[in-house]
Amino acid sequence: MKKETALVRSKCTLFFLWGYLLLLERALGDPRSQTVQIMCGNQSEHNATMFVPNFVATMENISEQVRTAGFGVAVSGSGPDTNYGLAQCYGDLSLLDCVLCYAEARTLLPQCFPNNGGQIFLDGCFMRSQNYSFFEEYKGPADHAVCGNTTRKSSKFQESARQAVLRAVASAPSHGNYARATIAASGSNESAYVLANCWKNLKTSSCEACLKNASASVLGCLPWSEGRALNTGCFLRYSDRDFLNKQLGNGSKRGTIIAIVVSVVSSLVVLAVLIVIGAHIWKQRYIQKKRRGSNDAEKLVKTLNDKSLNFKYSILEKATQSFDDANKLGQGGFGTVYKGVLPDGREIAVKRLFYNNKHRVANFYNEVNIISSVEHKNLVRLLGCSASGPESLLVYEFLPNKSLDRFILDSTRGTLLNWEKRYEIIVGTAEGLVYLHEESKTRIIHRDIKASNILLDSKLRAKIADFGLARSFQEDKSHISTAIAGTLGYMAPEYLAHGQLTEKVDVYSFGVLLLETVTGRPNNRSKTSEYSESLLTITWKHFQAGTVEELYDRNLTLNDSDNSGAKDELLRVVQIGLLCTQESPLLRPTMSKVLQMLQKKEEHLPSPTSPPFTDEKTMELNDTFEDPNYPLNSGALASLAGVTHSSFYPR
Repeated sequence: MKKETALVRSKCTLFFLWGYLLLLERALGDPRSQTVQIMCGNQSEHNATMFVPNFVATMENISEQVRTAGFGVAVSGSGPDTNYGLAQCYGDLSLLDCVLCYAEARTLLPQCFPNNGGQIFLDGCFMRSQNYSFFEEYKGPADHAVCGNTTRKSSKFQESARQAVLRAVASAPSHGNYARATIAASGSNESAYVLANCWKNLKTSSCEACLKNASASVLGCLPWSEGRALNTGCFLRYSDRDFLNKQLGNGSKRGTIIAIVVSVVSSLVVLAVLIVIGAHIWKQRYIQKKRRGSNDAEKLVKTLNDKSLNFKYSILEKATQSFDDANKLGQGGFGTVYKGVLPDGREIAVKRLFYNNKHRVANFYNEVNIISSVEHKNLVRLLGCSASGPESLLVYEFLPNKSLDRFILDSTRGTLLNWEKRYEIIVGTAEGLVYLHEESKTRIIHRDIKASNILLDSKLRAKIADFGLARSFQEDKSHISTAIAGTLGYMAPEYLAHGQLTEKVDVYSFGVLLLETVTGRPNNRSKTSEYSESLLTITWKHFQAGTVEELYDRNLTLNDSDNSGAKDELLRVVQIGLLCTQESPLLRPTMSKVLQMLQKKEEHLPSPTSPPFTDEKTMELNDTFEDPNYPLNSGALASLAGVTHSSFYPR
């Protein structure tokens, strides 16, 4: 017990020391990780299977160099899939600030995919990746200036800026390819600040030529207050704002910090003070980042560490045999899922979110955060994840029978699921939803219940998957309003039209799932007819006419007299499905009530009212999907009726 306590105390001490180290570095410098511009190549990658591991290997190699030298070059692969990379921080950044800037650049550069090359300029660093050796290039057709035309400056400032630019350009080639200059504008309290930097791999003559071209273009930004030249072999910036980090002697910053840390270790009193100060400053930084909407990464890191969910990218890459197509389990709008085998023999499913945009990163964090906080026999189990490399990876337990839709919507494989097994799957899914809605610590709405998100284990037991769109909210909230995301054909009318989200949205989706499981038909409309009837409409008409048996999946083979009990059960499930899909959410039962109706087969069922949208021609929608480029209105509905926001195992 004492050893464990000491270990915990040591970890806490190291945490706060490292936190204080970061705070000291932050107080002395700025990584200037704001993006100036990303420029992507115009050729597609040759082979994605080779391109990705080569890119990752190059970036990892450069990372090691950047941490010690602020600059790095690397080459990985061979032939047309070779990846050449270069990264450099500007001369006034500390090594820690350099690492932070590089990390930001490395995250953003993969946006150029599927093009095989690109370069990104940040205010503190530069990165480039290509499939050919560009290390000696210093000029190119994409060289240009970016002007910050927010303020028109006086002639005195303009003259100071010209002098500062020329001074820095003249000095840099003979001073390690880096120079800075500050010249005050006469007769005013303004100054012009300039930074000039060539890539360290360039020889002196190439640096001189690059900066000469850069100075000619950047001075064209005058009379505006700021200008940046983004050239193949160099970066040049002038500004009326002092953006330069403080100059320190050889290693003085690092030496000072090390000395401070040593003194902290020797004094428990000082350590206590540091903890208090560090916590206060961390809180302020956290609040500031939250205001900028950029605290998801910190949350994710904490979640991964707290729950021991971290996987190394290299381990997952090897487990899937470099994401070999032979191991692919499914694919959809958010990525691809592969089967993998870990070194200890465990089989896993790796969900590969390839080159995420902002929305997909949010979904990745959301899925990790929510599913790592819940545990139930009917929820798929998250084993871990990896956020390194050019992609994000989620690691789930491997379920050999994949998803429910592969059985009930397949005329051949449908025979493998008799009614008894389908009924068990329905009840298991209901139990999982009851847990999410009523039994977990926070109320969770899945938002994307459908057959492809119900996975089946080796004994064909149901497990709800894909929590990327799930939402949780406080007990005192009756509903929340949110941007629309999900799968057409499964979304409740109040959510689709107004973004009103309650548990009844999942109830509606579950009702559609019941009808699909009984009939073996998808609810998505046929593409052959503009206004074909949905499964809901067809089922409702047969229910009113007393001819529901005509809709039962032929794979169920219910012709024998001893199946009369199963027929009664089928009719009851259809009625429950219609109760779940009633137009008014107030009339729909809760999932706990649905489970009760499924398990207590003798209980009387109320008569359902009509489902929504029995006549699509009268439907009007004014809201949009979460994707702002994906409009959903009454005019577009017919063509989108069969489109899903996500559809694969597991998304």
